[in-house]
Amino acid sequence: MYKIIAKRYLTSEIALMEVEAPRMSRSAQPGQFLIVRVHEKGERIPLTICDYNRERGTVTIVTQVVGASSRQICHMEEGESFADFVGPLGRASEFTLMEQDELKDKRFLFVAGGLGTAPVYPQVKYLHGRGAKVDVLIGAKTKGMLILLEEMKAVCDNLFICTDDGSEGTKGLIPDVMKGIFNQIIARELNGGKMYDHVVAIGPMIMMKYTTLAAKPYNVPLIVSLNTLMVDGTGMCGACRVSIGGKTKFACVDGPEFDAYLVDFDEAMRRQGMYKKIESEADHKCRIGLDKH
Repeated sequence: MYKIIAKRYLTSEIALMEVEAPRMSRSAQPGQFLIVRVHEKGERIPLTICDYNRERGTVTIVTQVVGASSRQICHMEEGESFADFVGPLGRASEFTLMEQDELKDKRFLFVAGGLGTAPVYPQVKYLHGRGAKVDVLIGAKTKGMLILLEEMKAVCDNLFICTDDGSEGTKGLIPDVMKGIFNQIIARELNGGKMYDHVVAIGPMIMMKYTTLAAKPYNVPLIVSLNTLMVDGTGMCGACRVSIGGKTKFACVDGPEFDAYLVDFDEAMRRQGMYKKIESEADHKCRIGLDKH
């Protein structure tokens, strides 16, 4: 059993939990994910690793209520335990293969949409600890949906914030604000005119699609994480099949990170919507069950 030793709400619908998992904490790397089950008959839920502490033997997850199983996870409290907490799974981010001397000469931009801030955080923290220059753009619909801002400020060089309604930071959508950052660099108003060596975008599928379209004219290398496609998390169910450069890949075993310019986002979004009706019905039953307790 894997005990929750700390829990706090980042928003009314997003919970952060630190979980005892010594073996996983020793081997976890940025970009990887894990699978949890609330109880023995529960659904297998893939979640990206938000943080890990090798000394404490803990792994941190962030969960947003979007359906029945995520609602059950968020209702768990400190002292309770998960039946299963399996990982790390998937491939670690490519930059984990770089030597520290190489990373010191690199400049990264991470683009995080909504809950995508959670998997972005361990990557930024990893790079910051190895001397890389890292900027972060976090976007959300409104101020109340922004998460991990203070944690991110502590590990990045420049933090850019935008909201759809202008309630925090720049008013606008992530792709447009990102283009503004690129244009500032080209005009030598930011980063001494040095363009980013690598850009990583993580968030809703539609956001990653338009971020990719916006980035392409600037000729910057761009990676996206397709973690939201995963269901089973082991490649057995086939639900996370996606076309990458015309070849079939599985987000859970071949990714979750891929070259953005090779991803068929329209196919990925169609696949992502396959279970919406079933999930909505299950969530309705779950809410009734939780209310009874």
